[in-house]
Parts: sequence; structure tokens; C-alpha cells
Amino acid sequence: MKSNKEQIQIQLKIGVAALLFNLIILLLSIVIGSYVLVLLSSIITLSIIAPFFDVPTLKKNGKLRYYSSLFVAEKEKNGKITIHGGSLFDYVFVIDRKLTGQQRTNFIIQKYLEGFLNLIETCEKNKNVKIKATTHLLNDRTANKLGFKISKTDFIQKLILRYNYANILLSSSIAKRKISFPKMSSIKTFESELNELTKRKEFIKELNTKLKNTIDNTMYKN
Repeated sequence: MKSNKEQIQIQLKIGVAALLFNLIILLLSIVIGSYVLVLLSSIITLSIIAPFFDVPTLKKNGKLRYYSSLFVAEKEKNGKITIHGGSLFDYVFVIDRKLTGQQRTNFIIQKYLEGFLNLIETCEKNKNVKIKATTHLLNDRTANKLGFKISKTDFIQKLILRYNYANILLSSSIAKRKISFPKMSSIKTFESELNELTKRKEFIKELNTKLKNTIDNTMYKN
């Protein structure tokens, strides 16, 4: 929603901040005579700032599509759509900082449900397409209710998740409004077919409406 000029300004600020941070760590590494710190800081900062550059670019190129403000899907490939919850980029720009931890959690889940509904309605004619998601926010019970089954998380995906741990930690902390260290063991991969999600469309719609009303009522009281 921001102009190209505003986008570039934000990205420049983020890039300069990351560069300055790593320069400080580099100077510290020179003083103590060990460069492990600068290596770690480079990996961590790259993981944290990457979404602020990758997500807007991939969206612009049509490789990512938003089905709600916190629900993103990759372009269909070989009959499969990989979905993602909002990235750190989305959490920073979308979530109202005034919301409590519980309100933020409810808001995120509601946006997930809204995304599922929009995905179903958009792809309803192609019911054989497979849907895949890897997340720590969806537990087994909820996933089953939505029509998903647990599948094995491949080795490369596990490596990517571990590399992005700092990113996930910040996202989780923003979501709960406190420092939150997500357990890697809680991150699971879920798969389904669109026709299974379609069967549960009314259930998802009712759950989405109920949660949205809860959020509106809570915010109105505040």
C-alpha cells in the first residue's frame, strides 16, 4: 500500500541499520580476536531483514499471493500450493501494537481462517490441487478439523527453519507481545487437498465469523 519511494526508504533504513550493527560486531570481533561473532551476526541479521526485501519483490512478480493480510501462498506448481502464515514483514506492518497478546493471537488466527476461505473460493474449480503448510501455530487437533493431515517435514525445510530461527523468534514474540522462544519440535508440516478444505468451508466460515466478532467486541470494550 506504500508508494515505491516509501518502500525504498524503509528498505534503506533496514539495510543501513543491519550494516551498522554488523560493523559494530566486526570491530568487537577484531578486538577480541575471534570472528565467530561476526559470522553469527551476519547470518542472523540476514535472516531477519530478508522478508522486508523478498516478500514485496515476490508479490510484485506474482510468485506470492495474499489471501488475507497474514496469509500468503506461493504460485501453484505441479498441482501443489504451498501456504505460509504472515512473515516478520507482515507482522511488523499489519499487527496493531496496541493489541494485547491474546488479541494478537486471535487476530492472527482469524486472518488465517479468512485466508483459507479466500483460497477455497479462488481455487474452488480446481479441487484436486494439493495444499501444503509448515507452521508452529497450527496444532494437530485444529489442523484435522480444517481437513489437514500431518506429513513428514523434509530435511531441507528443517534446515531452512533452523536458519530462520531468529526470524521465527521475533515473529512469535510480536504475536504474543512478549519474548517467546518457539520450540522447533512444535513446527510441523500439514497437507491436504482443496476438496477436503472445501468440505469444511461452512465450518471455517462460522469459526472465522465467531472469532472476528470476539475480536471486534474485545477491541470495542478497550
